[in-house]
Amino acid sequence: MDEEVRNKILTLLDQHRIMTIATLRQDGWPQATTVGYVNEDLTLYFLCGLDSQKAANLARDNRVSLTIDHDMPQVMEITGLSMAAHTQPVVDRAEAEKILRMLPLKYSEQVLLPGPMPTPEQVRIFRVMPTVISVLDYSKGFGHTDLVTC
Repeated sequence: MDEEVRNKILTLLDQHRIMTIATLRQDGWPQATTVGYVNEDLTLYFLCGLDSQKAANLARDNRVSLTIDHDMPQVMEITGLSMAAHTQPVVDRAEAEKILRMLPLKYSEQVLLPGPMPTPEQVRIFRVMPTVISVLDYSKGFGHTDLVTC
């Protein structure tokens, strides 16, 4: 992976806090939902409810597609990431606790979190490992993407 593209990906991951993630429902339809995330390098983590639709979908099929972006006042300023990835549930308690400690740090001091972080037993935490990353950067031309295979 080109170092410039890798740095762009890491910068975009650091600049954002939420992603839209699409899983496959039991009936075959995609389901897109918005979740908060943290990352270590190119590995992302998110959590969801124990009995959530996402958790059930991922138990059947660990493939996801996701986007990370935000609205811009000018079309030619759009940047973002799109990924195809595989997920794994985080089952190691030490890793789960580390992820739960990282989540509040992703939010600024001005953002009030709704209460104490849950314990690893109260949520499902998923590790997201990209296989393909598309780096969208309209400043390089309308619809310009750099495609990276991980």
